[in-house]
Amino acid sequence: MRGNLRYIIALVLALFSFVTYYCKRSVNETTGEVQHVDMTAEQEIALGLQAAPEMAQQYGGIHPDRQAGARVEEIGQQLVRSTKASQSAYKFQFHLLADENTINAFALPGGQIFITAGLLKNLKSEGQVAGVLAHEIGHVVGRHSAEQVAKSQLTQGLTGAAAIGMYDPDRPSTAVSAAAAAMVAKLVTMRFGREDELESDRLAVDYTAQAGYDPRAMIQVMQILEQAGGGNNPPEFMSTHPNPGNRIAQLEKEIATDFPGGVPSNLKQ
Repeated sequence: MRGNLRYIIALVLALFSFVTYYCKRSVNETTGEVQHVDMTAEQEIALGLQAAPEMAQQYGGIHPDRQAGARVEEIGQQLVRSTKASQSAYKFQFHLLADENTINAFALPGGQIFITAGLLKNLKSEGQVAGVLAHEIGHVVGRHSAEQVAKSQLTQGLTGAAAIGMYDPDRPSTAVSAAAAAMVAKLVTMRFGREDELESDRLAVDYTAQAGYDPRAMIQVMQILEQAGGGNNPPEFMSTHPNPGNRIAQLEKEIATDFPGGVPSNLKQ
């Protein structure tokens, strides 16, 4: 009797998680993608603005070189003005972080975008900077943070249901099975993350070209990241970011599709 009740509770929890997730359905006005999110653009903007100061502090705060920071902002705003990102509800701001040692760039929901001095000093051209920022703009307009929140709630609900269903107080070893279920949920979330990265790469190809930059600069960025990793990157299936070498192949495919006659020579490197 006790076991049957446990299974019923697990089933109800799993069903509730599925229904709650799939009922949150909307069409992304920028990408046209059908998404399951439970946040408005205004909520994303507010969340990003609230988190921005703390995130900046984790990387040493805003870089004291105001001229360099202004140039990052200028390139970012050029990308926004030239693309569908300008038609979104998001308020984009671009920040140069003081951290000289960390190679990173990231976007918060709502349009707060950051690049570290450690990454910037490794980039060799304006086009490469534009490629990095365009990729982060892709995360924002793709609403990837809002999607991740919804997906996290789904996987947490399913993991909880699995733990309830498999746990047996007379057989403590079933806790191992629950831990395995939690690992599966984590891997599913990681898979979502990799798909977001590849979508942002595709958007970056479009956005850089529309803003007058050569999209092949994104390939150069991937080569720089690959070299910076020094071959010590974790296996792709255990990482939220696809292996740079695999991303290069996808970028080359996307560029060839967009420019079957070759990339125009007048685009800025």
